[in-house]
Amino acid sequence: MYIFLSVISMLVLMSAVKAFTPSSIRSTRYVSSKSAVPRDLWIPPSAPVDSEAALQLTLKKSLEGATFKKNLAILGSTGSIGTQTLDIVRAKPEHFAAVALSAGRNINLLYEQIKEFRPVCASTQTPEDADAVRAMLKDAGIKCDIFHGIDGVDEVAKCAEADTVVTGIVGAVGLQPTMSAIRLGKDIALANKETLISGGPVINPLVKEFGVNLLPADSEHSAIFQSLQGCPPEGLRRVILTASGGAFRDFSKDELFNLCRDDPAAVQKKATTHPNWDMGAKITLDSATMCNKGLEVIEAHYLFGAAYNDIDIVVHPQSIVHSMVEMQDTSVISQMGWADMRLPLVYAVSWPQRLRMDYKPLDLAEIGSLTFKAPDHKKYPCINLCYEAGRAGGTMTAILNAANEAANEKFRENVGLGFLDIPKLIEASMEAAKDEGLYKTDDVTLDDILAGDNWAREFVAGKTEKLVKGQNPQILV
Repeated sequence: MYIFLSVISMLVLMSAVKAFTPSSIRSTRYVSSKSAVPRDLWIPPSAPVDSEAALQLTLKKSLEGATFKKNLAILGSTGSIGTQTLDIVRAKPEHFAAVALSAGRNINLLYEQIKEFRPVCASTQTPEDADAVRAMLKDAGIKCDIFHGIDGVDEVAKCAEADTVVTGIVGAVGLQPTMSAIRLGKDIALANKETLISGGPVINPLVKEFGVNLLPADSEHSAIFQSLQGCPPEGLRRVILTASGGAFRDFSKDELFNLCRDDPAAVQKKATTHPNWDMGAKITLDSATMCNKGLEVIEAHYLFGAAYNDIDIVVHPQSIVHSMVEMQDTSVISQMGWADMRLPLVYAVSWPQRLRMDYKPLDLAEIGSLTFKAPDHKKYPCINLCYEAGRAGGTMTAILNAANEAANEKFRENVGLGFLDIPKLIEASMEAAKDEGLYKTDDVTLDDILAGDNWAREFVAGKTEKLVKGQNPQILV
């Protein structure tokens, strides 16, 4: 009865939207994502939300029922996202099959995954690893095409048997395979945030051109996406991203800065340990600098079309409210759940269906209280840098992202780079990019994005080397 009433309600809502929201009004707040005008405007979203077409598609798929079977290509199958996606495949074999896998250097785990799920193809990072996996598969009598390198990841993304690609690899390396999958009409379960942060100017038009569904698979953007289900066109007023606050959330700015000065080794250790989530090393450090949340602001802009002035961040230490949306009438809708990455992943690959999963139900009484506070932008300068890059638009977000990735890696390698040097390197990269002609806003291409990405990585590497050698202590000022 409830399902019947919900369907009728959605039909009535869609009729009302079509009848009372003229197309001239529906389109007025959007500008082209390639426009040279200031980026602090709303743009057409890449996720299937905030339009009449999105409502119709959601209703159509909802009425089809949970009778689907999807073939997944998983980029990063041995990482955190990949292994949790395979947990879902394992739990729901009637709905999912893993037909293609790409991995890094963990070839033993990849071999075990191939044995269990029997994909048609897989990829490793190096040719030597590919040869080793082929030898193991030959001894086991298992057939599977093995590729390697970035071209191998691309082959996995283009696998003919796959209809949905889960992008679980970290960094801008996921950009090209994602574009290849989109061009072949495959839906994208997007767990690689850099795809939109770096490539938004080219990804958003591509999604529209090929008519695929770009479905967020990370916690915060999935929460926004889930909260927007049934929202009429232009019903969204504001996006509110929640942040755990990372490793230093209980430190004041002065306490953190003093610790960086007095005990950098302690900072090094703590910055790579997350208080709530079990994530990869890169993302955990991004959480400590809160650059991850700034990057998520940029991703939310491209996914949901919201202007940067209409995307806010709030620190929520319990990580139960995964994000919120404010509607035009100021009603706020949130999505809540335990800190479990499988929840957004399962929704991304089953949208708009709701599969029954044997996960621990949320118990608000057990939690007791939920708290929120504004982030300290002076303590976390990366947040403002991300807003600045997002508003600049064009290739600047790719430059920001690459500079952060490079600085993040250098810090984790313990080469002598300080925690507070990370935002300084990012800011220096953004300023230098303007002088070097790498910042471009009009008719941005993939080559422009990759050029900015490569340049920023080299810039950070060079500056880091000079900094840790003490050749120029003022190099980041």
